[in-house]
Amino acid sequence: MPNETPQKMLIVALFLCLVCSVLVSSAAVFLKPLQERNKELDMKKNILASAGLLKEGADVEELFQSVEPRVVEFATGEYADSIDPASFEQRAAAKNPQTSIAIPDTQDIARIRRRAKHGLVYLVRNEQGGLKYIILPVHGKGLWSTMYGFIALQDDANTVTGITFYQQGETAGLGAEVSNPQWNAKWRGKQVYGEEGLPRIQVIKGTVDATTPNAEHKVDGIAGATLTSRGVTNLVRYWLGPHGYGPYLSHIRERQLTSVES
Repeated sequence: MPNETPQKMLIVALFLCLVCSVLVSSAAVFLKPLQERNKELDMKKNILASAGLLKEGADVEELFQSVEPRVVEFATGEYADSIDPASFEQRAAAKNPQTSIAIPDTQDIARIRRRAKHGLVYLVRNEQGGLKYIILPVHGKGLWSTMYGFIALQDDANTVTGITFYQQGETAGLGAEVSNPQWNAKWRGKQVYGEEGLPRIQVIKGTVDATTPNAEHKVDGIAGATLTSRGVTNLVRYWLGPHGYGPYLSHIRERQLTSVES
């Protein structure tokens, strides 16, 4: 068949498409385990970073051995030992009507619509085996995107050790600063709860200094990103509030108080 015929050009084009599709599909299949591995490794890095445990040049897997994943039932605040944390996917569970609940509009300050009935927690122990850090996954709407991150608390289940955001689509140079380690560091030492036991922590407009009332509950705002800042406040307050990890953290504070008194 002559090269110039439409039939031959069509056959060659179809053959090339077939070959390319096979190559792309094969690459996707063969590379998927590596992609999943890198995704898991990046998640572990962010969990460690939220608690200030990530060290430059250190082996992430070795560092993560000090982290104990557990699953908590939100309604009771108790551990759900029947669920394997290694196989539990909280984001997938939130999409399944069987393993999640719809959040009423009056409660949905993080604007996530549904949440799983159970949630992951990551515990870090001290050398004596006692609790040192509690690391919690959090997420909620910003201006343009759903922001996903981790917040770490000290053993008092109130003082912030750190916060990280590993996935967000906010405006570059503005709201995207939620992923800036310099801004994340401003959370360190802040107090989540007020005397009434509800979250009072918030990202304010402007900066926090010694003259700011209730400065222990306030974090510097992000310039030009008021709605993103408000979204961070709301997602942290939701997940650390009575409809998120609040009951679980309350149990920890009660146990700590009982331990001190005894």
